[in-house]
Amino acid sequence: MTNTTRNTQGMTVVVTGASGRTGSRVARAAEAAGLTVRAASRATGFDWWDRSTWADTLRGTDAAYLAYPSDVGAPGAAEAVGDLAREAAGLGLRRLVLLSGRGEEQALPTEEALHASGADWTVVRAAWFAQNFSEGPLVAELRERGELVFPAGDVREPFLDVRDIADVVVAALTAGDRYVGRTLTLSGPRLLTFGEAVAEIAEATGRPLTYRAVSTRDYGEALLGFGVPPQEVTALTEIFDTLLDGRNAHLSDGVREVLGRAPRDFTDFVREETTAGTWKV
Repeated sequence: MTNTTRNTQGMTVVVTGASGRTGSRVARAAEAAGLTVRAASRATGFDWWDRSTWADTLRGTDAAYLAYPSDVGAPGAAEAVGDLAREAAGLGLRRLVLLSGRGEEQALPTEEALHASGADWTVVRAAWFAQNFSEGPLVAELRERGELVFPAGDVREPFLDVRDIADVVVAALTAGDRYVGRTLTLSGPRLLTFGEAVAEIAEATGRPLTYRAVSTRDYGEALLGFGVPPQEVTALTEIFDTLLDGRNAHLSDGVREVLGRAPRDFTDFVREETTAGTWKV
């Protein structure tokens, strides 16, 4: 490995959560860059909560993308990421890229566990995903009820296209030691409130979609009603209380620094998803 570039010929990268929101894009971007992808999910025999499944997934590979479910700041994340990183390094897989949350205090112990693992690490701190409006639990509210209920108030957020995360991750994995030991902070190109984001979707789709702000406590009670486990609800509401307090109402230049271009705009995301029929009833 040189100081600036790495030969990706024959390079195999483990992608955790390869069927998920970020992992699926990282897998596609890695394959497009000529890397061999080893998908790591329960479907392929990998389980974050079963350490006996780790070695077979990690052995014989060169790098890994780590996305911890359900959140990098969740209880148990620091221990699991630290343990997996040490096992990976022991098996000869030293190059690790961890997905983290921009402004997320709860994620810091997990980042620190990675730092202490002995791996050649890079942390990618991402702003709120644009794709949270098109995939996962929020999209069903918009599509079926025409309303997004969420505890974000009128806070402004630079929504980030997950494809930009994937491109940055692959660049970090294939750029030798250029990004080793570094934290890359990513955001989209402009600030929007959640209400403004929903309004853009409404305009593009021609549907009367609305946003209704609620308190994190009320949102947590709703999650409990949907059957989300109490421990997970507590963790999520604590994360929302910090992430959505206005601390992230600013732009970060990580996408341009790594990729040499501006991040994708929320309007482009909305146009593509509207064409795909994402919010159609």
